[in-house]
Amino acid sequence: MPRISTARVTWGAVALAAVLDFLVSAPAFGHHAFAADYTVGKPIVIKGTVTKFYLVNPHSWLYLAVRNPDGTISNWGIEFGAPFSLNENGITKSTFPVGSEVTIYGYRSKSGKNFGYAVRGILPDGRVLRNIGGANDAPPPPPSGGPGGAG
Repeated sequence: MPRISTARVTWGAVALAAVLDFLVSAPAFGHHAFAADYTVGKPIVIKGTVTKFYLVNPHSWLYLAVRNPDGTISNWGIEFGAPFSLNENGITKSTFPVGSEVTIYGYRSKSGKNFGYAVRGILPDGRVLRNIGGANDAPPPPPSGGPGGAG
């Protein structure tokens, strides 16, 4: 019976591990970054009434009715992180009940439409929510980042 070289088995195991690692991690490379949809050059502070809050993968969404200076109402969609990461920061469906007034600090979408990326939030009871976005490359809150400062 022929002998199998130990070196050949070792290199084969290393190659198999590398291929499996790539296959498992490849989907993560397809995820978009902050810079794909939002811009640091457009900081926003949105104060509005919660109309919906969806804890869904890959990003959760908060929808607000925002009163404009002329008295009309605009609807805004604010992107949050994934439900798991929000839950780790104490954010659940009950954090944003419909009808509650909240303030969100973050960045506007590149499209100029009424969408934004959340970096910090302030609840009606004054609690400050940090780390509510999900992108690893997202900047800290803008200089007018509200309570807790810019970082």
